[in-house]
This record gives sequence, C-alpha cells and structure tokens, in this order.
Amino acid sequence: MSRYGSNAIDHISGSAHSAQPETERAETEQPTAGQQQTAQQQAGRAAEGKPEQRPQLPRGARLFLALVLCLGVVALLVLVSLGVGARSIPPGTVAHVLVHDDGSPEAIIVRRLRMPRTVLAVVVGAALALAGVVMQAVTRNPLAEPGLVGVNAGASFAVVIAITGFGVTGASGYVWFAFAGAILAALLVYTLTSGAARGHHHTRLVLAGAALSASLGACTGILTMFDTEAFDSYRFWVVGALENRGTEALTATVPFVAAGTLIALALGPALNALALGDETGAALGLRVSRVRAAGFLSIMLLCGASTAAAGPIAFVGLVVPHVLRLLIGPDLRRLLVFSLPGGAVLLLVSDIAGRVIAPPGEIEAGIVTAFIGAPVLLWLVVRRREVAA
Repeated sequence: MSRYGSNAIDHISGSAHSAQPETERAETEQPTAGQQQTAQQQAGRAAEGKPEQRPQLPRGARLFLALVLCLGVVALLVLVSLGVGARSIPPGTVAHVLVHDDGSPEAIIVRRLRMPRTVLAVVVGAALALAGVVMQAVTRNPLAEPGLVGVNAGASFAVVIAITGFGVTGASGYVWFAFAGAILAALLVYTLTSGAARGHHHTRLVLAGAALSASLGACTGILTMFDTEAFDSYRFWVVGALENRGTEALTATVPFVAAGTLIALALGPALNALALGDETGAALGLRVSRVRAAGFLSIMLLCGASTAAAGPIAFVGLVVPHVLRLLIGPDLRRLLVFSLPGGAVLLLVSDIAGRVIAPPGEIEAGIVTAFIGAPVLLWLVVRRREVAA
C-alpha cells in the first residue's frame, strides 16, 4: 500500500476515534426527563409573569421561629428596662450586676428596684393578654376585655374599703384586698348569668358585668368623695402602675397567674370548638357549660391577680388579641401561646416609655398603655370597616 493510502487510513481512523468521545459527550449532555419538566415549568411561569416558587419552611417551624423571636424581644426589653430610668445604667454594667451582686449603687438599683418591677411587668402583661384571648373566646365578642366581668371595679372598691375601713396605706397591703374584691365581683357576675339559656349566656355575661361595674364604680366614687385621704391613696393605685410594688406583690401574684395560665392553655382545642357556636360545639361532644366555667375561672385568676398587683391596666387584654389575629390567624391554640410574650412586650414598652418621656419623673404604665392602645384599636376598627366594604 502506498504512503498516501496508509495516511488516508490513519486519517479516517483518527477521525472515527475523535468523533466517538464527542458523540458520548453529546449523549451525556442531553437533559433528563425531570430536568426537561422543570425547565418547562419555569418557562411557563416566566411566560405567565409568575415568580419562581421557592421552598418554604413548614408552618409549624415558622411558628416556632416566630415564638423564639418573640421571646428574644422580651429578653431584650427586659435588659433595656433594667437600664433605663432616672439614672441610666449601661447594658454591660446591668449584665455584670445581675451576675455579681457587688453592693454598688448600680447593683442596688438594678436588683432591688428595677428587677421586681420588670418581672412584674412581664407577668402582668402576659396574664392580661391571655385573659383577653380567653374572654373574647368565651363571650364570642371581639371587643370584650377582662375588665368586662367586673374584675377591675371589684378590685377598686375593695381597695377603697381597705383604705377607709382598715387603714391600709401601702401598695403591698392592697394586694389581698384587691384580689378578693376582683374574685367576688367575677363570681357574682357568673352567678347572675349561670341560669341563662345556652345561646344567650355570653350576652347576659356582658350585660351583668357592665351593670355591676357601674354600680361598684358609683360606690367607689361616693367613698372617695367624702374621704380625701382615701382618695389621695386610691388615685395612685387606680391609674395602674408598676413602681413601688415590691416583691410581696410579685410573690402573691405569680401562683395565681401560673394556675390561670395552665387552665387557659389546656382549653385551647375546646375554645376552638366553642367558637363555632354553642349548638355546634355541643354537637361535636363539647361540654359547653364546663368549658365556659373553666374559662371564666382562668379569667378570674389571671385578671384578678394582675389587677391586685398593678392596678387596673386597660387595653392590654383588648389590643394584643386583635394584633395577634392579624399576624398568626384565628386559631386559639396559637393565640393563647403567643399572647403571653405579646402582652409582656406591650407592657414593657409602655413602662419603658413612661420612664423616658418625662425624666426624672415618670408616667404610669396604665396611662401609657391607653395612649398606645387607643390609636391601635381605632386603626383596627377602621381596617375592619375597609375590609368589610
């Protein structure tokens, strides 16, 4: 064979060898059926103008992360509350005196003055918000608040009786009188409405609570009108304040708040069924009267103890449930859990704002919550009207 023939054969064989890898590479680069389907879906979304969907966390994981975030906000506000006041203390110093009680003025301020006040704000705020959720669920009234059952009026009347009849002057002495008055007023309201028909119980509850609150308010006004010293002592308690309460008010409050919290959290599934109506709940096997009685007991414990410790503080039990419904939905099991940090955040913010607005004095937390809660409530009403329209 000639030299040219051998070169031609080598050229042909070389071309065949070089073409074989290219063919294999082209086969391997061909997309699979799954890749083709994904590409077609992406092209379809792009043609329709829809953004590409990204994988999301399960709803349970998102709610857990939201709860962790709320608890982190509460912890941050606690640290701020311990450092803010007539004498500002840096966060580093606050953390140091919390771990090491060196007897310095900063340690005395943080540990003996501001720590009980801050913890009381967390406990009272959480209790009022939780009581508000239960109250709105039991009455099926979105404008219901814990004070609607006469708790605030009963506690106020008992405090005036303690001042005028027993000479009690300290805030720590008001606790047990206020708690007894709140419980007795709530029990009286529940007794007056216990014989109502199934479908009208919540209506009579609201009416009886409003009537009793008006009556006790009138009696309180008469007593304070003729006793100026009682009025001077009473007016500092009735505005709702956290300062100068001491550890006695906190220790007297915590056991009742803990009991009311456990009862309320255990009622979550039953309150969801009750929200469908008394007849529907009974058809589902729910013992409506027992659920409503248990809910009322939790309201008495939560709101009675909170009012006894800090005085009547409005709007916490009304605003927090509404805001939480907008954020996490109407499921009462979630609302009951998230209301605890939600109420603590609102009352801590109100207490901190009251110390910052008018230094070196301060504005009581009950007044600040009214300033914050009233505009929020008006916004919720306007927003609901726009949604309904």
